[in-house]
Amino acid sequence: MTQENTAKQGRWYVVQTLSNLENKVKNFIEKQLAFQEMEDYIFEVLMPTEVVTEVKNGKKSQKTRKLYPGYVFLHMRLYDEDGKLLQKPWYYVNGVDGVIGFVGGQSPHALKDDEIARILDNAKEAVGKEVPKVQYEVGENVRITDGPFLNLNGTIDEIDQLAGKLKVSVSIFGRFTPVTLEFWQVERVVE
Repeated sequence: MTQENTAKQGRWYVVQTLSNLENKVKNFIEKQLAFQEMEDYIFEVLMPTEVVTEVKNGKKSQKTRKLYPGYVFLHMRLYDEDGKLLQKPWYYVNGVDGVIGFVGGQSPHALKDDEIARILDNAKEAVGKEVPKVQYEVGENVRITDGPFLNLNGTIDEIDQLAGKLKVSVSIFGRFTPVTLEFWQVERVVE
């Protein structure tokens, strides 16, 4: 692909936003494209998210979590064929409420092909998947924070991600006993 073709098709740039305003920035840019006559400059706005699940008191709740908090990715044409910064899209994006600025400051650099490929792959993998809020590993030491075994320490033997349950070996009267607990009933032991 020649440099001229690349300039016309656009590249991916990263915009830093204020905390928790990523979605507002994304929606504003998308809604205002036609009104502000930006369709020739901005082609796609991306804010990758994943669904996080938590089981508490037997009830499953879901929340959406940003994969890259504080950042929005723009597939856009920011430079002309001669490599000169285009003022119209530059000022438009920087003028959006919640935008701190382009990563790279006054002369933003486009993401490399392998960088944006990795980001797009992460976004595709997250679609339709649910991820537990807290990730545990087999063999990890935990402290029980609820139930009849309160304040006892144990080691995780099995993990059931779908049910949000752990099988933990707890020492009771000198004997290791397997106990089934929900994710929210334990916390990591910080050593």
